[in-house]
Amino acid sequence: MFLKRKIIKSVAALLSVGFIVLFGTAGYYSSQLPSEVTVEPGKSFEIARFPELCCTGSCDMAVPVSGAFSSTEQVTLSLFGIIPVKNVEVRHAEAPVFVVGGRPFGIKLLMEGVMVTGLGDVEDKNGKYSCPAEKAGIRAGDVIRLADGEALTSNDRLQQLISASDGRTVELSVERDGKVFIAELQPVQSRKSSDWKGGMWVRDSIAGIGTMSFFERKTGRFVGLGHPICDSDTGEIVPVHSGEAVSVEITNIRRGARGIPGELRGIFSNEESFGVLERNKASGIYGVLSAETLSELTADYKELPMAYSQEVRTGNAEIYSTISGSVPEKYTVEIEKVDYSNGSNRNMVIRITDKRLLNTSGGIVQGMSGSPIVQDGKLVGAITHVLVSDPARGYGIFAEKMAESIE
Repeated sequence: MFLKRKIIKSVAALLSVGFIVLFGTAGYYSSQLPSEVTVEPGKSFEIARFPELCCTGSCDMAVPVSGAFSSTEQVTLSLFGIIPVKNVEVRHAEAPVFVVGGRPFGIKLLMEGVMVTGLGDVEDKNGKYSCPAEKAGIRAGDVIRLADGEALTSNDRLQQLISASDGRTVELSVERDGKVFIAELQPVQSRKSSDWKGGMWVRDSIAGIGTMSFFERKTGRFVGLGHPICDSDTGEIVPVHSGEAVSVEITNIRRGARGIPGELRGIFSNEESFGVLERNKASGIYGVLSAETLSELTADYKELPMAYSQEVRTGNAEIYSTISGSVPEKYTVEIEKVDYSNGSNRNMVIRITDKRLLNTSGGIVQGMSGSPIVQDGKLVGAITHVLVSDPARGYGIFAEKMAESIE
């Protein structure tokens, strides 16, 4: 009798451990899966990274769909078809086709307003130090849209309005984290120059080099970088008032090393327009190619269908990038990790395997952001960041995320 009870307890303990493991595994899968996916009509719904997961319930993906999207349906993903893992919303849509990029371009942005990059004290006539901007509640990273009701487009104009105030309070319309508030700036007369000062440094423009990821053949709309352009001092996303993309030729490269990011260096062309820049978003910089650039790139570059996020897998892939001149070349890489649940622009971990690129640049360098990633004949994403501790590795964003804002 004692032996029987002992066996029952042992079996119960094993079953408990088994259930804990199974449901723990299901919880892990659930955290790694997206909540929404898009599937091409007539194709089965599969998660490339998790072949052990299968669709149960209403999973007929073979229904043809007219228009861009069908109504959304809900399906259940199960582990080996037994243990439910997660309910996923599924849409049907034909995968868009884009022209693959890889060409560098120069970026010239005028901000929408001016961005505060730092604060500083002003010494007044009595030798006392104070910071008017800080007293007004202004912080680094704030964007000043209006000064006394006038829309700001340059640092010089803001300084002119403050200097001309003669000590009068200047009303500033300030944006922070998407919210606008009014700040009352009381300028201080500088002991050194006798000018009225606000006690802040501001920036109205930014420039750099990036790589175009892909574009639409018909419209010329393109996206590059795969990440937003942020202010180097504050880290905030730069609001775009207007922008120009210019042709650029890569003249040399500063090789990356552990702890020291490399960099592409080039010459901007003042004569050739690459296009206009319209939006600066978390998924990249968006614009429209000039007619000349569109004609040139359409003739020389290849068109590929876009892969939906769940189709991206670990394994061999290629990137197109330009590290000399203005014509991109193809290099081999490996996708080491895919994160379907990540809402940021770090959806993949990429490792450079091409010896030519490693010998020349050391791996991924600044300016290569936006280099398109191709796998299994599909456009899957773009390079976004380099791992400073290991320049041969970096992050990539899904092409699907970038394409959502290209229209």
